[in-house]
Amino acid sequence: MELLDEFDISIIKELEKDGRMAFSSIAANLKISNTMVHQRINRMIEQGVIGGIKPIIQEKKIGYDWASFTGLTLNKDSDSERIIEALKEITEITECYYVTGSFTLYIKIIAKNHEHMRRILYEKIDGIPGIDKTDSIVELGCAFKRNISL
Repeated sequence: MELLDEFDISIIKELEKDGRMAFSSIAANLKISNTMVHQRINRMIEQGVIGGIKPIIQEKKIGYDWASFTGLTLNKDSDSERIIEALKEITEITECYYVTGSFTLYIKIIAKNHEHMRRILYEKIDGIPGIDKTDSIVELGCAFKRNISL
């Protein structure tokens, strides 16, 4: 059985246009009932298909002009869960991924300026026991970001 049918996909596409769109407007656009839209969205949220409906913050508009992608090498990969919990406490880290290759984890850091980035790296991240080294690439701007095509 497919996880998403044509109605689910159509609802998601409507939400991608405007996440604040009223469910009644989605229903009218798709010519389905308001109840159906509510039930489908709730089911997709419960199943984890939709991770919630929330604002997309444009960091640069609120003074966070720097970003980096930083690879973390750990002393022991078995410490990764404990280290991830410590990374979650650093609010400037917005993403964290398990990766293959030279690093165990890859994170995205958002900072106000280069001094703020230095403090995050040297005073916060380097202070987490079990992190052997970091290797950062400074982001110069996002060319595009999108959801997977449905």
